[in-house]
Amino acid sequence: MRAAVIVFPGSNCDRDMAVALKAAGAQVDMVWHKDADLPDGCDLVAVPGGFSFGDYLRCGAIAARSPICRAVRRHAERGGYVLGVCNGFQVLTETGLLPGALMRNAALKFVCKTVDLKVETSNSPFTQGYNAGDSVGFPVAHHDGNYTVDPDQLAALEGDARIAFRYSSNPNGSVADIAGVLSENRRVLGMMPHPERAVDAGHGGTDGQALFRGLVGQLQKA
Repeated sequence: MRAAVIVFPGSNCDRDMAVALKAAGAQVDMVWHKDADLPDGCDLVAVPGGFSFGDYLRCGAIAARSPICRAVRRHAERGGYVLGVCNGFQVLTETGLLPGALMRNAALKFVCKTVDLKVETSNSPFTQGYNAGDSVGFPVAHHDGNYTVDPDQLAALEGDARIAFRYSSNPNGSVADIAGVLSENRRVLGMMPHPERAVDAGHGGTDGQALFRGLVGQLQKA
């Protein structure tokens, strides 16, 4: 199973993402944002957290227009898997691969702490390692994590069981406590909390391991 981790100027979780994927059994390529193509045989694209392009204009807006994001869109449109975390989630909404937008936190403050999440569905390659209703703890570190969708989009997410995670105690004002959402084909996941920072007991928790092991295992079978 081969994964590509995209690197933008300002990315700061790209190495964490690569370490988490390698520990789960993936072969990982680091791909610079100016590259026009993904590596041959790429199964998964991971868009990591950080502050791409200094969060100028809008978080993720400039990164979403990088050459590599055109390749990421093509990858997703032909059924490839994509994981976007924190700034990566912002990038995926800016590319249109996921609905909604990430706004300034309701309290207008940067939030950096471990939060409790409820797993809303196990029916996706990303969440199959959990049971619906499970509680997990992942770190957050963001200033613009307030997920917003219009009422029709929210109804579609709820109706199709495309909400992957919800906050148990909402740190940013996200509508319906949403922490992560899936695409219509369930092969794209965007989430604000950082599962890649919860794979090593030495870092405070291992609840993220099931996400990466389940995802890599699924793609290895495919």
